[in-house]
Amino acid sequence: MTQQPQTRVLSQDLTLQCLDASGRSVDLPSTFEYDAADPWAVWITFRSPRDQVRWAVGRDLLLQGLTDPAGEGDIQLWPSIDENGRAAVVMELHSPDGRLVTQLHTHELYRFLTRTLAMVPVGAESIDLDELVAEITRTSPAG
Repeated sequence: MTQQPQTRVLSQDLTLQCLDASGRSVDLPSTFEYDAADPWAVWITFRSPRDQVRWAVGRDLLLQGLTDPAGEGDIQLWPSIDENGRAAVVMELHSPDGRLVTQLHTHELYRFLTRTLAMVPVGAESIDLDELVAEITRTSPAG
């Protein structure tokens, strides 16, 4: 019996809601990615018809934001209720170019984070320093 290789990266498409300049709710497609090789970070890619923007968010920050206000500075999260009475997490992002306030359903974020915890439980995060040093010091072939 051949065992399937275990993937070290997982991704999940999630739709976030944000308000446009007129106050209407607009869907913002995004992809949440987790790589066991970088166990503290979740990468979120926001997609629009013209561009993509990628943010790194601490997994611990997302976990805390499920139930309590979390973060300061560039990224803040807090639990909320959406307009339909469902549990939601509000995520506010700040950059030199502006501010984005989004929300997503708590159960969707929870499902994604549960999958990351199955890969790397809290407290078991580590980085292979030998592999990191080898990657940093690796030279490219002369061209």
